[in-house]
This record gives sequence, structure tokens and C-alpha cells, in this order.
Amino acid sequence: MKIALLALLGLALGALGGAALGIGAGLAWVEIFKTTSFEGHNGMLVFFTFMPLGVAIGGVGGALLFGIIAIRDAEIAIEREPVRRHDP
Repeated sequence: MKIALLALLGLALGALGGAALGIGAGLAWVEIFKTTSFEGHNGMLVFFTFMPLGVAIGGVGGALLFGIIAIRDAEIAIEREPVRRHDP
């Protein structure tokens, strides 16, 4: 259950971060390649192409990252048994 919840948290956080990075990449694309702003073409390019791609990539990446971290955390032993000493 912990793994699933952390994967969902990673999905949400990754989607938010990916959307922000997608908008930034789209704005950079518009500035570098001088996309026309006729009837808002550059805004539509950013918000209908780059932002959804960022959300998808960021969501999947965040879910995988948090899921892997949760799986590895489950494998780590929190408490170790004390070493038994043999007194002769």
C-alpha cells in the first residue's frame, strides 16, 4: 500500500513539475525559433503541445522514481538483530 501511495504522490508531483518544465521549454522554443504570434499561435503551441508532453513525461518519471524509492525502502532492514557473543 505504501508503494502505491508513494507512486501516486510521485505521479502528482512529477506532473506538476513536468508541466512547469514543459511551459519553460515551450517558451524557449518560441523565442529561439521565432514562432509567429499571429492569432496566438505561439501560446497555443506552448500550452497545447509542450505542456501536455511535460505533464506526461514528468508524471511517468515521478511515479517510477517514487515507486523505485519505495520498493528499495521496503527491502532495507530498519532494525538489525544484535550479534550474539559466545563467552567461553
